[in-house]
Amino acid sequence: MENKVLVTGHKNPDTDSICSSIVMANLAKHYGVDCKPVRLGNLNKETEYVFKHLNMEAPELIEKVDEGQKLILVDHNEKAQSVEGRENAKILAVIDHHRIADFETNEPLYYLAKPYGCTSTLLFEEYKKAGLEIDKVMGTLMLSAIVSDTLLLKSPTCTEKDVKAVEELEEITGLKASEYGLDMLKAGTDLSTYSSQEVINLDAKEYEKNGKKIVISQVNTADIDDVFSRREELEFAMEKEIAEKKLDLFIFVITDIINTSSKIIALGADKELTEKAFGKKLDEFDSMMLEGVVSRKKQIAPPLLEVID
Repeated sequence: MENKVLVTGHKNPDTDSICSSIVMANLAKHYGVDCKPVRLGNLNKETEYVFKHLNMEAPELIEKVDEGQKLILVDHNEKAQSVEGRENAKILAVIDHHRIADFETNEPLYYLAKPYGCTSTLLFEEYKKAGLEIDKVMGTLMLSAIVSDTLLLKSPTCTEKDVKAVEELEEITGLKASEYGLDMLKAGTDLSTYSSQEVINLDAKEYEKNGKKIVISQVNTADIDDVFSRREELEFAMEKEIAEKKLDLFIFVITDIINTSSKIIALGADKELTEKAFGKKLDEFDSMMLEGVVSRKKQIAPPLLEVID
């Protein structure tokens, strides 16, 4: 068993999940907790941009944990999104900004959850509360995470707390979110080197409700048509995931970060749930356009889960 407390985000990690793991591990050391940030998947190109900018190595990749391993979870709490072996581990703390689902522990723990646009915004407040100085590295990690999760503060999930954090982090890091952040987001839209299987798993989250298993996968782009042109191969990969994981529904979300809209492809036995959730019909390609929709957490998952009986 790893002696250090492992700090981990969710499977198929995004920038917030990776950066918050490092930021949280650093914060925990202030309280005398020996922590090690880890990741549950490969870095996407957006996150790679951040680490290249900082000239940093990515956290260690793990797939499962041993019985009794001490954990701190960031940017998630649901079992399906967490590390394998979590049920036999000891969770010391959770720092999250998502819905709380299927979560229970045998012992008390520290649980911090707020409806902010990003986990790193919660951590920014925790640093301030503790009176800790935020250096340029930690500041850049936080700034990158917030910009990523809020799409440059344009997402409906963005709060005044996120905006305030970005303003202060710009001063600390010397970076302009409008410039650095846009370059970072654009770096993440390059999907040309990924296979269809990799594309649909870059940022995929699994949800369970009333016996239904659903995956909502999301990618950002500056050109929806460019990604949609790969529809046939993407659908083949989606069907494979549905069969292997026994999913009832797989939704692939293509989000335009410039025009703040999304196009979804829905496959599976319960694909009609998307029509009920969004009040629109799927076209002949099992797709639909959702204007003004960019957030999985606030605009896609909630209405979908709401219509599951």
